[in-house]
Amino acid sequence: MEWNQLPLGPLQTNCYILSKDNNTCLIFDPGEESEKLSSHIKKANLKPLAIILTHAHFDHIGAVDDIRDEYNIPVYIHEKEADWLLDPALNGSSKYDMIPNISGKPADTIINNEQEITIGDFTFQIYETPGHSPGSISIYMKDSGLVIAGDALFYGSIGRTDLPGGNHQQLLNSIHNKLLVLPEETIVLPGHGPATTIGQEMDTNPFLNGF
Repeated sequence: MEWNQLPLGPLQTNCYILSKDNNTCLIFDPGEESEKLSSHIKKANLKPLAIILTHAHFDHIGAVDDIRDEYNIPVYIHEKEADWLLDPALNGSSKYDMIPNISGKPADTIINNEQEITIGDFTFQIYETPGHSPGSISIYMKDSGLVIAGDALFYGSIGRTDLPGGNHQQLLNSIHNKLLVLPEETIVLPGHGPATTIGQEMDTNPFLNGF
């Protein structure tokens, strides 16, 4: 499996495209710039199967409806943030003058617990990792040795918890109980910034020391 990172929008939110040899792909967190994302998909001759959202802050969902409509694919989101797709006050887009209000269509599939999901040739585990936001999830691809962590864990940092529904201790619990228990060589694909590994963050992340 191949993965590509596309930083999108003013906050350079990482959208990830995971693809198989048969050119099918999954799209994670299409935050903005739908034309740029669609251009990448077309140049690579990919066939999107679904959009999966790690959470529903505005910078992770801005291109959801454009990409969903263009490729006629379902959107997956955790139940605790399903309403955020529809409400600019919940997803935060109404708070910033530089950001247009984002009010989209409902998700097609609601995730309501930790589970294994198969979409086409992709099989992955959903972990609930709240703290940055109530419905944050991480997606673990065991066979490929990577986890898409959204805004829970970054290279040398962790997600902010001062937004509505954020909880610092809950985030630390999520990181330690769901992410740091993965094999140390697991690649972490964060919502912002460069990729890292579980081992790297265990050894050097200052926010995790002394937990």
